[in-house]
Amino acid sequence: MPDSILALIGNTPLVQVRSFDTGPCELYLKLECQNPGGSIKDRIGLSMIEAAERSGELRTGSTIVEATAGNTGLGLALVAAQKGYPLILVVPDKMSREKILHLVALGADVRITRSDVGKGHPQYYQDMAQRIAAETPGAYFVNQFGNPANPWAHETTTGPEILRQMDGRVDAIVCGVGSSGTITGLSRFFARESPDTRFVIADPVGSVLADYIHTGKLGTAGSWAVEGIGEDFIPSIADLSRVTHAYSIPDAESMLTARALLRQEGILGGSSSGTLLAAALRYCREQAGPQRVVTFVCDSGAKYLSKTYNDAWMFERGFLAREHVGDLRDLIVRRHDAGLTVTVLPDDSLLTAYNRMRSADVSQLPVVDGANRIIGIVDEFDLLQVVRRDDAAEQFRRPVSTAMSTQLETLGPDAGLDALFAVLDAGHVAIVVDDDVFLGLITRVDLLNALRTRML
Repeated sequence: MPDSILALIGNTPLVQVRSFDTGPCELYLKLECQNPGGSIKDRIGLSMIEAAERSGELRTGSTIVEATAGNTGLGLALVAAQKGYPLILVVPDKMSREKILHLVALGADVRITRSDVGKGHPQYYQDMAQRIAAETPGAYFVNQFGNPANPWAHETTTGPEILRQMDGRVDAIVCGVGSSGTITGLSRFFARESPDTRFVIADPVGSVLADYIHTGKLGTAGSWAVEGIGEDFIPSIADLSRVTHAYSIPDAESMLTARALLRQEGILGGSSSGTLLAAALRYCREQAGPQRVVTFVCDSGAKYLSKTYNDAWMFERGFLAREHVGDLRDLIVRRHDAGLTVTVLPDDSLLTAYNRMRSADVSQLPVVDGANRIIGIVDEFDLLQVVRRDDAAEQFRRPVSTAMSTQLETLGPDAGLDALFAVLDAGHVAIVVDDDVFLGLITRVDLLNALRTRML
């Protein structure tokens, strides 16, 4: 029986892909989502902390500091909690809410910083973490991007596991690159034990790595929504010398492939797992003969339920497409006829309305009748006007109908942008109806997202 949760890190299962077109190849997924912290980064979290303990850099009372896209932080937090170390993590603001809440729940001190700045900027997550470490007495800066214990974890655990599980026959391995620990460690192991094994990079569009492999030049990074892989620089520990192929995968393809993995194989993987699977499928289909190919489900999709697996979030960013009809219906993110609009009934309590606002992260709710016609709208201001009294608990029991606004300015789907701007400029949310049938709401954020996706 394992003596602690840390003993469960590694030895993750391998499963063959059955329901995707893999061309002449066999494609296998190593389920790193089965690690106790939910990702492949548990391996390096344990490796880097124990290496620092052995070297004396990390001692009782030391504070661990690191910059992370989330999963390395979760691995470090898991190990730090078990060993009793305080932990400060600097996390870019594009990371999923689930990851951040998980980190906080594990006891980490999470500092959120900007994701729209590059290396050298004081708000860049790695620079910020290094500065915090320098300013914190007794701090140990992990620096996964330059820490040799990072690739060592994969050279000594992940690589041997794959070769054993594949009965010694691996033609290609598809990796993402963030800190570069996985591909560096695996390439070192396979160079000794299976030198004919090829290495393939799966890179989000916007990252510099795939282009660097193709051209040998470091270009200018863009932006990408996939979390955990892709970089705007080459980490100092990176060894990309054995990479033979590199694929740039758009965010939409990554997200949709991750969703397809769940539907077709029953595997709930994160957004980067979609990137890796998409690249692996491209590689497999390009081959003239059979190969045995391995890639990873890097982390659990449970960390992305509010993003990759949220239709509204996907529509907002243009990753899910609807049939365009050429009127205001194209701007409604949460379509009522698709079941995406969060609503209340007039007889529901104000507490019900409040709870639905919080759970859906919205500030107003349409009030609909039994025929799905909109008869009012209730927002945070309306609630506050009612429940601000001394007997707030009792007031929350009142029906929505006593607080909702019934002075509605509705727009038909063919009203046009000028009419939409007029409603939004007046400080209202646009209510779109068609012959009294409620279609949905358009907020300022919805319009901004639509304008943004059209520009990109």
